[in-house]
Formats: sequence, C-alpha cells, structure tokens
Amino acid sequence: MRTLILIIALLIITQLSYAQTLKPHEGYVQVKGGRIWYKVIGTGNGTPLLVLHGGPGSRSCGDVAGYTPVGNDRPVILYDQLGSGFSDRPTDTTLWTLPRFVDEVVALRKALNLKEINILGSSWGAAIVAEYMITRKPVGVKSVIFSGPLLGTTRWIKDAQILLGQMPKYLQDTIHKYEDLKQYQSASYVAATDSFYARYLDHRKSVTPPSPICEGSKGFNTQVYNYMWGPTEFTCTGTLKNWTRIPQLHQITQPVLFIAGQFDEARPETMYEFQKMVKGSKIVIVPNAGHHKLQDNPKDFIGGVRKFLNGVEK
Repeated sequence: MRTLILIIALLIITQLSYAQTLKPHEGYVQVKGGRIWYKVIGTGNGTPLLVLHGGPGSRSCGDVAGYTPVGNDRPVILYDQLGSGFSDRPTDTTLWTLPRFVDEVVALRKALNLKEINILGSSWGAAIVAEYMITRKPVGVKSVIFSGPLLGTTRWIKDAQILLGQMPKYLQDTIHKYEDLKQYQSASYVAATDSFYARYLDHRKSVTPPSPICEGSKGFNTQVYNYMWGPTEFTCTGTLKNWTRIPQLHQITQPVLFIAGQFDEARPETMYEFQKMVKGSKIVIVPNAGHHKLQDNPKDFIGGVRKFLNGVEK
C-alpha cells in the first residue's frame, strides 16, 4: 500500500512539473543544417504530446488551432522540420535523410527537457516516428500515434493504385499517360491528380481559412518533397522509394494507436493489417474524413487522440 502511494505521488509530481516548466511559448532549436521552429500550446498536467507534421516539406502552423483541445489535458509541442514552415530552409540535399530528421526529434527533446513524451506522426511524420522508435529505442516514450501513416513506400503506392483504380477511367488513363511520358507538369495531369486529392486527402472539400499563426511562414517545400518522394502522392521517384519499417513494427512495445480517415489514402484496410502486427495496439477510423483528418473531421479525430492518450495514463 505504501509503495502504491509513493508511485502515485511521483506521477503527480511529474505531471505538475510539466505544467510548471513547459509553459506555452515558441522558439528555435539548432540542428544540423539550421534551426527548427517549435511551438508549445496547452496548460494541462498530462505527459506532453510531440506532433510531427507530414510532407516531406509541409508545416505545422495550420494544425495549432486543431490541437488546442488536447492542450487542456497536456502540453502539445508542434514543430516545423528543417526546410519547412518557420524553420530554416537550406538547399543542401545531403540533409534530406531520415536519420537526420530523426536527429531533430532527439535535439528537440533535449532542448525542452522532454524526459517523457507521447509522440504522434502524421503521414510522412509517421515515417520519422517509426524510424525513431525502431532504430533509436528511445527511453521515456509513453505511447505512439501513427496518423494516416507512411510506414512503407511500396505499401503506400499499392494503396494509392487501389484508390486510383476506383476513379473514373478517363482520369486513370490521363494519369497513366502522363506518368509514362514523365510529364508531371501537364495541365491535364495536374487536374487528374487534383481529382485524386479531392477524394482521398481533403474529402469534405471544405476551405479552411488561413491560420493567423501561419503569417510569415513559408509554404510547401517542393524541393524536399520531390527529392525524397516524387511528383505526386501515388508516384515515388525519390530517396524513399525503397524505404519500409513494416517488418519491424512489432518491435514497438509502447501502446500504439493507428488512426486514419474513412476515405484516407492511408487506407483503413491497411491500418487493420498494421494493427495485427503490433501487440495490443488500437485503431480509430475517423468517419467522413480523408487523409487530412484534422481539417475534415476535427471533432472525431481529436476525440480519438484524446481518448487514447488519457487511457494510456490511467
């Protein structure tokens, strides 16, 4: 009984220390190649949540408002990967490697003294999280959330081709034609790919007003995206072409949540397969949402994330 009381007391002290030291603020952390920008939101007492955005080459400022409800439970740290958003934007392609992106997580944890965290990777951000968990075996990670995750390129492309096959034939023919010609800038090709994105990325087709937090932030970095991935979501010609961590998913022993949209390009069917690979993992499918779940259905997406995290801490 006495031991139990001591454990509970230590948990309370740990949570209170986060609330006292990790207050809402923003700043920069130096990493190889430049500085990365981060923002801490929320005043809750729970173990902090570190969020990794998608891309490669996207940014996090537009997600700040969406994650605000999570801040009622715990601090939330969002950051822009090197080359993205408010972070420095070098053009040295030797920086665009997964291990170096993993180093950013290590540097950020050290700079903010994040001894214990929950970690969420969205899309490409999930690839960084998988690489971090499997290759670095970090201490102090309480749980992992894979949101619409890229966990293996071949599987991602396979899913994309399945979804492409569900589109009208004339759109399929257009995409295949210009991919064979490698004419990715053709107006017809761009229009056809936009049709794919409207179905499986921004499913609700709602226009999200620009976040005032993004004022002054640079837009999508196509150099990083094209170098590491390729011209479109369903065509990989970059350095990630042969990357996968699917065979090693079972090595992650922390509580894991797979979360995807009902119409996600990271298909729900694949999420269920991943769930079987990770013992005790959970899954949430967000209704009426594509890949951009936080924009398509923020209530159910954030609700699923909060329920999982709060359950981990019970």
